[in-house]
Amino acid sequence: MKRQIALSVALLGFATCSLAAVSPEEAAQIGKTLTAFGAIQAGNAEGTIPPYEGGLRKAPPDFKPDSGFWTDPFRDEKPLYRITSKNMAQYADKLSEGQKEVLTKYPEYYLDIYPSHRTTAYPQDVLDATIRNATGCNLLKDGLAVDVACRGGLPFPIPKNGNEVMWNQQLRYKIGHGYSTTSSSNSWVMDANGERTKTAEQATFEEQPYYQTAQDDRDPNIYARVYSLNNYPARRAGEVVGITDYLDSVEKPRRAFSYSPGQRRIKLAPELAFDTPVASQGGVTLFDELQMFSGSQDRFDYKLVGRKEMFLPYNAYKFYFECKQDEQFMPHHANPACERWELHRVWVVEATLKPGKRHVYSKRTYYLDEDTYGVGLYDAWDQSGALYRAIFLSGVQLYDIDLPYNVKNVVYDFNKGMWALLNDGLKGGYKFSATPRSERQMNPEAIVARETQR
Repeated sequence: MKRQIALSVALLGFATCSLAAVSPEEAAQIGKTLTAFGAIQAGNAEGTIPPYEGGLRKAPPDFKPDSGFWTDPFRDEKPLYRITSKNMAQYADKLSEGQKEVLTKYPEYYLDIYPSHRTTAYPQDVLDATIRNATGCNLLKDGLAVDVACRGGLPFPIPKNGNEVMWNQQLRYKIGHGYSTTSSSNSWVMDANGERTKTAEQATFEEQPYYQTAQDDRDPNIYARVYSLNNYPARRAGEVVGITDYLDSVEKPRRAFSYSPGQRRIKLAPELAFDTPVASQGGVTLFDELQMFSGSQDRFDYKLVGRKEMFLPYNAYKFYFECKQDEQFMPHHANPACERWELHRVWVVEATLKPGKRHVYSKRTYYLDEDTYGVGLYDAWDQSGALYRAIFLSGVQLYDIDLPYNVKNVVYDFNKGMWALLNDGLKGGYKFSATPRSERQMNPEAIVARETQR
């Protein structure tokens, strides 16, 4: 309690000498009615969403550290109830349009609803920086940039508009202070006939320089960097693709590169953005749909609708680590027996294409978990107003390193009658390092030399 009072006093003092993102009275609710990251501390009136009590930090007895796999702490729980096409009208206000469409088109599909657990936990330095940002962090350049002084924490724990929520999504704590790797991230696409095609097997690397505040060699404008080495299919083996994103997307737009072993040279790849299809994911996703949203916000207007309760794919340890590879697939959708759904509060953001801007979509809706700011559900509509695509992004709490992690997702393309399962790490698991690589190690030439000589 003393710590909460001290934080509130500090917030009030700081707000008097800064361009406050929120009022002192609102900021003072952090540590009282709001968590340090701006979620509602209390549960809901029905008791179906619990209060936040610090998250999950205790590992199950059979967890093996550094294995790349996390034991399911809820493996003995049973579903509370099941939602199907026959009873979904009863729960319609808590379902996305994409969920309703899958349930309607495929009557054998269902959502098993489990008890809700608010497992999200962050390191203390991230919480401290987020509290600081509540009154000190500001959007710049019509929402297309964030001040570098915000680094180290969520920029807008009490968001006031859609741009702030989407920046929270892009800058959410999801990798740690070092980096993450997978030795074999796999993706598959199922066509309209239920035939499965493996589209990618990649070694991946991802880091968040935004949280590497002690790295003196980093450009403070970089907030995310990722690259992948293709090992499958054979015609693309040895290809390397890298993407770097910046806090000021106007002054420093996304910088991407590609390397082809046939040409033996590194080229800039400005096309790896916006509505360019992702080849390694079978073309069923776009580059600005990577992990639900990626890149600049300049083509859409983002409206914050508010908070509501929704069924999210949550605490999906079974989906990530226990269902075998072939067990995950059914002809027209993911195996619902591998999925876990929970009721959580979300921020709802509607994106509408700006006049004069080009994109395959006219509108998008994002449903962001209030505890992690990861987008659990996403819907997109084409230029005629028809529902084009839906993505369900599952998450797990990595309880030994205080890290909410969400990367494995399922995509439904209603236009083509296809679906895809992306970023599966069952072969080798997910690995995390607390120590960042140097900037010298992260230039494209060093990346290509290191990865292609494995």
